[in-house]
Amino acid sequence: MSERVAVSLADDHAIFRRGLRDLLEESGRVRVVGEFGTGRAVLNAAPAALGEVLVLDLSLPVVSGSEVLARVRERHPTLRVVILSMYAEEHFAARMVRAGARAYLAKTRPPDEVVARVIAVAEGRDEVDLSLATGRPEAPLLPHERLSAREHQVFILLVQGRGAGDIAAELDLNASTVSNHLARIREKLGAKSNAEVIRYAYAAGLTAE
Repeated sequence: MSERVAVSLADDHAIFRRGLRDLLEESGRVRVVGEFGTGRAVLNAAPAALGEVLVLDLSLPVVSGSEVLARVRERHPTLRVVILSMYAEEHFAARMVRAGARAYLAKTRPPDEVVARVIAVAEGRDEVDLSLATGRPEAPLLPHERLSAREHQVFILLVQGRGAGDIAAELDLNASTVSNHLARIREKLGAKSNAEVIRYAYAAGLTAE
């Protein structure tokens, strides 16, 4: 193709953004038009700074990546989003694809594979994996897979160390709504406290460590 595709990067680690930017631009098929270190910066960006594809980390400060995905899908429906995260693909890919991401890649993937996938999405040569979008109904759901989209956001923010007040502010919810979500999360996970919810996440391999 003669013209490079415009891509933006959202990750809170500047050195990681620099490395990914160099890899993408060295391909000769991508130009990086925007870099963001927080979710809020993405949401405040002009459309030109987002480009045609946003490569988005889930673990962003101020506003989480999952909330950024939800909001940019509303504001910029033609923007294609590739999630690039430390969270394991088997636990998060299906949910993020159903939420509107074009692809989900773990940061443990080889660099050349990540670059190839981003370029494929950028050039419109990549199709969403329909098995991820629809799920596999024959497999029994694990407790955390029964969480609603909003409950899952609250769950992940809690596991990341956010307090109820911080969660309410980030998701633009009132405190009582967050408390209700946390109560339903505890019920669905069979947990008696928020600490038990966090222990569940670690035991299930749902953390980025």
